[in-house]
Amino acid sequence: MTDGSIAALLDGTLVDPAEPLLRPDDLGVLRGEGVFETTLVVDGHPRDLDVHLVRLAISAQATGLVVPAPDRWRAAVAAVVGAWAGGSQMVLRLIASRGPEHGEPVCYLLGTELPVSSRRQRRSGVRVLLLERGFTVDVGASAPWLLAGAKTLSYGINMSALRHARANGADDVIFIGTDGAVLEAPTSSVVVARGRTLITPPDEAILAGITVRRLFRAASAAGWPVRTERLGTADLHAADGVWLTSSARLLAPVVAIDGRPRSDGGLTGELAELLDMPAA
Repeated sequence: MTDGSIAALLDGTLVDPAEPLLRPDDLGVLRGEGVFETTLVVDGHPRDLDVHLVRLAISAQATGLVVPAPDRWRAAVAAVVGAWAGGSQMVLRLIASRGPEHGEPVCYLLGTELPVSSRRQRRSGVRVLLLERGFTVDVGASAPWLLAGAKTLSYGINMSALRHARANGADDVIFIGTDGAVLEAPTSSVVVARGRTLITPPDEAILAGITVRRLFRAASAAGWPVRTERLGTADLHAADGVWLTSSARLLAPVVAIDGRPRSDGGLTGELAELLDMPAA
C-alpha cells in the first residue's frame, strides 16, 4: 500500500501503485480505450459488486473488448479487500485497459481512500452548473458508436466539465441535452423529488446508475412512489429536492443550480437511510 492506495492484478498479486503497470503503447493510455467500474467498500464489504460486474461486461461488449469472467474479478477483489489497511471506506476501481495493438487487455484493481471531498459533499451538498452535453437523449439509438451508455476510460469531457464548474464557483455539473432534457452528471446520476415521489431520467444516452437503482428499490419497498421520466431544466428548479447519486459518494444533495440556492426538502436524511449510507 502506498499513500493510501493499493493495487492488484487479477491473479491477486499485489503491485505497488507507484510502479509502472501499463506499456507506453497501451491503447488505454494512447486513446482512452478501455472500461472500468467503481464501487465503495465499507468495512470490508464491496457494495453491489455483482451488479458492477454485469455493467462492466456490458460496457466491454459495447466497446468490443473481451474481459475476464466475473469469478476472476471477484477473487482479485477479495485479495485487495483482504490486504487493505486504510480506513473503513475504500473506493475500489476495476479497470480493463485495451492493451497494446494486437495484444491482450490489461486488467487490474485500484483501491484508494474515500476522498475528503466526497465525505464533505455527502454532508454539505454540491453546487452545480447546467452544461449542454452536445447531443439529445435519442443518441443511444441513433448513434450507438458514441458509447453514451458505456463506462469507458475516455473521461476527458467529464473531467473538463468538472474543472469548468470549479473555475466558476461550483462543485459539479448536470449535463443537459440539446433538446433540453436532463441527462446525468459527469460521475453521477440525477434524482429529483416531487413531494415524496422520486424521479430519475430514463436510461437513454446515459449510464445506467447502480446507486440510483439501489435507492429506488429501497424507496419503493418503503412506500415511496418511484419512476423514470424525461426531465427538463424547469423540473430541476421546481423539484422539492435534487440529488446526485454515485457508487462512491453515494448521495449528495444539490444545494444550488447555476448560482440559485435550493433546498433538499428535508429529505436527504431519509434517502441516506434508504441507501444504508455509512457514517461520513
